[in-house]
Amino acid sequence: MAKQLPYQTLREIFTRFHEAEPEPKGELDHVNVYTLVVAVALSAQATDAGVNKATKELFKVADTPQKMLDLGEDALIGHIKTIGLYRNKAKNVMKLSKILVENYGGEVPNSRAALQSLPGVGRKTANVVLNMWWRYPAQAVDTHIFRVGNRSGIAPGKNVDVVERAIEDNVPADFQLHAHHWLILHGRYHCKARKPLCATCIIRDLCEFEEKTL
Repeated sequence: MAKQLPYQTLREIFTRFHEAEPEPKGELDHVNVYTLVVAVALSAQATDAGVNKATKELFKVADTPQKMLDLGEDALIGHIKTIGLYRNKAKNVMKLSKILVENYGGEVPNSRAALQSLPGVGRKTANVVLNMWWRYPAQAVDTHIFRVGNRSGIAPGKNVDVVERAIEDNVPADFQLHAHHWLILHGRYHCKARKPLCATCIIRDLCEFEEKTL
């Protein structure tokens, strides 16, 4: 685990991220906040590309909680059976849709606690939805962010909660909104798990990773 980088270094890192991609976007396809919740819930232990392929037709027929209930669990499974853990995920999607209809008037709530009370929605999922839909500076720490944070010194921590707090506490406020997307994309396409592309990395001179592949 690298040591926490100082403020000025973090400022320079995120300035570079911003210059390279001023408005980074999440890669899960959705048409509204409800379909975003469903897509993120389905993405656990699955790739965004795989989820997008499965939901392309699904969201044409079930883009609200009531429409999902009307579709039914068996038909939902037919759409998402290419995704890992699809049976359990289908059960959760049906349960959360029922709760949204019965308790929230079919609307998706925008408090973290309310989101986390939905079946299949953990803190990471809630943070993704708060960030992507309501543009709240929530930090959804996945395996990419955990790896980049610890390798680089941007946000070191022994677990995802500590890394989340390190981002919130140390990354300059004007970069907080997009911080998690910059870090996810950096981990997905540059700071890869097995073969990080250090030679072409835009922050290689600022990163604390000792095993750089230069």
